[in-house]
Amino acid sequence: MPAPPPTAPRLATPPATRPLPAVSLGLAAFSLALLLGLQPLSTDVYLPALPMLTLALGATMGSVQLTMSALILAFGVAQMVWGPVADRVGRRPVLLLGLGLYCTASVGAAGAGSIEALVVWRALQGAAMAAAVVCARAIVRDLYEPEQGAQVMALALSGLGLIALSGPLAGGLAAARWGWRGPLALVALVGAACLVFVAWRLPETLRAPNPQATRLAPLLRLWADIARHPVFRAWALLVACTYGGLFTILAASSFIYMDLLGLSPTAYGAAMGLGSLSYIAGTLVCRRWIARHGMAGTVRRGAWPTLAGGASMALLAAAGAHQVWAVLLPQCLFVFGHGIHQPCGQAGVVGPFPRAAGAASALAGLVLALVAYAVGRWLGVALDGSVRPLAYGLAFWAALTVGIAWTLVQRGAP
Repeated sequence: MPAPPPTAPRLATPPATRPLPAVSLGLAAFSLALLLGLQPLSTDVYLPALPMLTLALGATMGSVQLTMSALILAFGVAQMVWGPVADRVGRRPVLLLGLGLYCTASVGAAGAGSIEALVVWRALQGAAMAAAVVCARAIVRDLYEPEQGAQVMALALSGLGLIALSGPLAGGLAAARWGWRGPLALVALVGAACLVFVAWRLPETLRAPNPQATRLAPLLRLWADIARHPVFRAWALLVACTYGGLFTILAASSFIYMDLLGLSPTAYGAAMGLGSLSYIAGTLVCRRWIARHGMAGTVRRGAWPTLAGGASMALLAAAGAHQVWAVLLPQCLFVFGHGIHQPCGQAGVVGPFPRAAGAASALAGLVLALVAYAVGRWLGVALDGSVRPLAYGLAFWAALTVGIAWTLVQRGAP
């Protein structure tokens, strides 16, 4: 008879609990949208500037891609620090410190005088951004049980979709007006507004601080227990693989749409905005399906548009269809599926760990970031002036996402 799956890790001594804060559904969803929105903001607003950056700083394709992959790698590694600290001292102090560092790094990136300096500032920006994202996922578990948390996350990610919708458009306008520094300055302003909002409105949500959370030996054991949990593995891999496809789009699309297909920065922003509308539609469908089919049933159904998007882009590229529609329509299908997978996955990775949500969120974030970093480094070599690297890369991640949605998630998730 097979051994039972590992249970959620237990803390040695139950810590004292604080009263549950009075956080309305609207405030929770809006706060999560802002905090999680820093991740697409840091990438999407910046996308129209990438071809300009190559010319302005005399940078190679590999070094320009490094400004993206360094951000995402630092984002993943830093979560392993922020997550346990947030479990020990609370979400609010970590958020305030992380957002302050994010604003500083954004200003530094906007003023960078070389590609090397820009890479350093972008890495610091990613490390600071990690505080916002890891705390956002943990806040969901602080306030809600997993299935309700997935519905709240879907509502929040609909708001995030609005941020993603406006990001490329605003970035394209800023790049057209002020060059590659304009989008980075815009990111700094939004980060400052987010910091003010958190300081003003968001209360502490951690009810039971864990004074042992940052001790190395217990922390390593905790991460090992989390990594062995089948529910965590299923959702963490789903989130990482669907984001691998999205990051392939983000890192390659400006070169494909602008350099290969001839779109202006503003038109490129509009094309990416259409993808964001598809993402919002996916999150709205996700909320309805969770109530009817549960989280596992929702991602099983959401795998179909993911598969259709990846397969159709690859087939069109192989057939030599190098037109805007042949990239944009499959992109919208994939991003629609992403909008279904992400809310379930973001809530699912922390679901079994109500007293270690920060640590679980951090570990899932590291897996995601390693995938995105690998994508960025590969694209730095693979981009060849054709649509094939984008198309075949998206098909690869779509296939992995579908495989996980139809196997691991169905076996281990609710």
